[in-house]
Amino acid sequence: MELVVGRVAKSHGVRGELVVEIRTDEPELRFAEGAVLRGRMPRAKSVQEYTVESVREHSGRLLVHLRGVAGRSAADALRGMVFLVDTDDLPPSQDPDEFYDHELEGLSVQLADGTVVGTVAEVLHSAAGELLSVTAEDAAGKQREILIPFVNAIVPTVSIAEGLIVIDPPEGLLDPEGLPDKE
Repeated sequence: MELVVGRVAKSHGVRGELVVEIRTDEPELRFAEGAVLRGRMPRAKSVQEYTVESVREHSGRLLVHLRGVAGRSAADALRGMVFLVDTDDLPPSQDPDEFYDHELEGLSVQLADGTVVGTVAEVLHSAAGELLSVTAEDAAGKQREILIPFVNAIVPTVSIAEGLIVIDPPEGLLDPEGLPDKE
C-alpha cells in the first residue's frame, strides 16, 4: 500500500521549481536534498523516481527542484503529481495518539453504546484539521458520507488492534435532517 506524502500544486518561477503541498509529518526527511521521491501522475498506474536537488520553504509549502526538471514547461507538466512512500517502509508511530491515514481507513465507527455509525473511507486533510470521511448507511439502505472532525473531544477512542473507532459526536453531527439526499 502507498501513502501520499506530497502533491505538486503548480510550478514556481522559470527554473523548474515545484510548489509541493506537504502531506507528511516529516517533510525534512522525505524532501531532503538528495532524497529519491516516487511520483505518480493522477490516474496513472506507473511511478517514476525523482531526486531532490534543492528544497526550501515558502508560504507553508515547499519549493522543490528535481533533477532533470529544467524550466517552467517541464515543471508545469508535473502539476497534480503525488509523491508516494510504501507503507511497509514506514516506522511504527511512537505516539499512541498518532496514526497514519491508511491505519484508520476501513475501521468501524461506533457510538459509545455500540451503535454502528459506518466505516472510515478516508482521512481528509483540511486547513481546519483532519476529518474522517465515514460511509454510513441509513435505514433505507442508502449510503451517505459523514464528515467527523478527528479531535479528541469527538473521537476519544481509536483501537487499530480492534479495528474500531468510538465517537462522541455533538448533537446534529450525525443527523441527516435538513440535508439534501444524494441521488
